[in-house]
Amino acid sequence: MSDYTRNIHRSGRRWFVFVYFFIYLFPVVTSAYFDAWPTWKQFFAAAIGVVPIYWAVGIVEAFSYMPMLGPGGSYLGFITGNMSNMKVPVALNAIDSAGVQQNTEEGDVISTIAIAVSSLVTLAIIIVFIVLMVPLTPVFASEALQPAFGNVVPALFGGLMVAFLSRTPKVAVPVILITAALFIAVPALKSVYPIVLPIVAAAAIWYSRMLYKKGKI
Repeated sequence: MSDYTRNIHRSGRRWFVFVYFFIYLFPVVTSAYFDAWPTWKQFFAAAIGVVPIYWAVGIVEAFSYMPMLGPGGSYLGFITGNMSNMKVPVALNAIDSAGVQQNTEEGDVISTIAIAVSSLVTLAIIIVFIVLMVPLTPVFASEALQPAFGNVVPALFGGLMVAFLSRTPKVAVPVILITAALFIAVPALKSVYPIVLPIVAAAAIWYSRMLYKKGKI
């Protein structure tokens, strides 16, 4: 492990502890201030339907995103949040534009800078939106804009898919077609996608390795 990676892990763990301490402190302080403490029965009733899903998603995202973003980009991305529809597309696009490889120190630096800039831009947009929220509410609530809001994530990942599919079509095309067919044939899988995703990722890795051993990629 290089000195850069070692320092990134050291700083990342410290900031993770610091940030998550205040994240968990907020509901405690709010409950204490308003003297509105939930009972354990209410807590578990609310958590039982949410926590298992987020645990599964968290584990899958950690194993899926970290090899792409590197340690620096991963720490910063998971701290600032909004990974799948903002931080990951931004980082991958920046890495691709810079012409560096993923899972390298150069790629990690580019990923970290891209996610940092994305976080600052997002914060600036949120501040502007808060200021203009009342006068712009009728505009954003209009029926004409609703289809756009519902297709932001597909548009982001669609653009990325085209870029990465063109690099390794022998791997990407079969995996995408089989996965799409699976979800079309069994629509119920949409409700358990956090479980399906790691299976598909593992199958894609196995398929890529098989093609690599045969000298086809």
